[in-house]
Amino acid sequence: MLKNLLIKNYALIEEISVDFSSGLTIITGETGAGKSILIDALGLLLGERASTDMIRTGAEKAIVEGLFDVASNERVAEILKVNENDPADELIVRRELTAKGQSRCFVNDSPVSVSLLKEIGDALVDLHGQHEHQSLLHPETHIEFLDDFGGYEKEINAYQKSYRILVDMTSKKRELQDQEQQLKAKKSLFEFQIKEIDAVNPQSNEEDHLEAELKILENTEKLNELTNGIHQLLYEAESSVYESLVKARKMVEQLAEIDHTFAESVNDARSAEVIVDELSKQVQSYAARIEFNPDRLEDIRERLGALSMLKKKYGGTIDLLIEFRKKIGDEFKFAENFESEIAKLEEEIEILRKECGTAANGITIQRKESSKKLEKVILASLGELGIPKAQFVSTILQRTVDSSTNMLAVRVGSQLFETTAKGIDHVEFFISTNVGEVPKPLVKVASGGEVSRIMLALKGALAQSDKTPLLIFDEIDTGVSGRIGQAVGLSLKKLAAHHQVVAITHLPQIAGLADTHFAVEKSETNKKTSTQLRLLKTEERVREVAKLMSGTEVTEAGLKSARELMGIK
Repeated sequence: MLKNLLIKNYALIEEISVDFSSGLTIITGETGAGKSILIDALGLLLGERASTDMIRTGAEKAIVEGLFDVASNERVAEILKVNENDPADELIVRRELTAKGQSRCFVNDSPVSVSLLKEIGDALVDLHGQHEHQSLLHPETHIEFLDDFGGYEKEINAYQKSYRILVDMTSKKRELQDQEQQLKAKKSLFEFQIKEIDAVNPQSNEEDHLEAELKILENTEKLNELTNGIHQLLYEAESSVYESLVKARKMVEQLAEIDHTFAESVNDARSAEVIVDELSKQVQSYAARIEFNPDRLEDIRERLGALSMLKKKYGGTIDLLIEFRKKIGDEFKFAENFESEIAKLEEEIEILRKECGTAANGITIQRKESSKKLEKVILASLGELGIPKAQFVSTILQRTVDSSTNMLAVRVGSQLFETTAKGIDHVEFFISTNVGEVPKPLVKVASGGEVSRIMLALKGALAQSDKTPLLIFDEIDTGVSGRIGQAVGLSLKKLAAHHQVVAITHLPQIAGLADTHFAVEKSETNKKTSTQLRLLKTEERVREVAKLMSGTEVTEAGLKSARELMGIK
């Protein structure tokens, strides 16, 4: 929902700030007052092409800014999420255009691209009139209109789950086929590398153990010298440590006999003797095992050299080397079994094609049923809206393919069909608004006023399911008056129960139904023309409707007729 619109220095508008409310908002004004400027400014805000010609004379830049309530708009939240913007309950959308031709777009003060602005705008506003920004003029949206009307969202969601898997599998197959020549070229290299690594057969943590053993073997002489020295010092030398400790312990025992406070010291002295004795035995035992083994020393050096060479070639550590061996082993195995892997993948893809095809065909059947119902509803509405002899047809076509080599396709029976996330159908609306004319694509044959009324008929049919919160209708009353104008107004009023609706009109039958009514007015100040937008109070509304009925000269009879039309006593 649009809560506020700010326009500065755009064409004849110096500055306008307008608060909008829900329901049906009507904008009226004399020809040339600037109603189309409002629509052009909104178009700029929604991502349409910018032109410096629209900057007010003498101004440096033009600004259009809209404040939108998007608290319940899931489409906008998803767009923001995908484009790494933070979701919010309110969205400030701003477009700036400088006199130098620079255009800048912002969403909640964060710079965004024009394409993202347009994508967000499409989820916020549907603008109908003599403008590009109207979804009905894009055939790719017709399938969405039909699906919204049909209400088979569960079936589409179920199909899309299988479709996403099919997309992944098809992409995987394409990637594998792209790798085929590369794999074949590398196969002999992998084979050589595997043999070279397996000849050494490196083991995790092996280097640490080998280097520890190497250090011992390279220092056997030193180890002998140290262990013998320790044993001599502790046990065999004159006045050895052990002998000295024995003497000291005996002296402590004598002290304890005289003074009992040395009783614990006796135990400490004995413990010292035991520790030295055990250390001496440990050193002797170790010395007995020391053996110089030149063959083992050479083996370890060769082994460490081989490991070092492999590390330099294939990985900085043994663990990385082992990981590399596993990787090339898997790739070599895959290259050896490439054909069978592709065949296996193709079998899985074929199963998915049939599964997706069954789901897509079910949706096609529902679309065909829904299209007939939609055609009846649209034709009835168009009759009420002043296009009584119309023909409206929803064409639903499928495209077959001869081969499914690397293409997204699904199988229905014996045939393969192109497919998308929406199924196998291509939907486009065809229309004829004149007797004797064959229905043609809507985008080519309908005038602006007719497109707006067709959209009004569609929106009426889809009122509760359509997710676009704001609908703007410009020139929807082109070529209609009287009873038809009243029907158009009532359709807008019904639509306003489910959407925020803004309509620019010249018809009193439509203006009289407004929940909120603005008048576009033009004035001159200091030899400059400015366009303003003024909210009308009840009596002002009556006078404005009376002007639409009888012209600029408003009489009491005209005011009375306006009140009757508006239902005001």
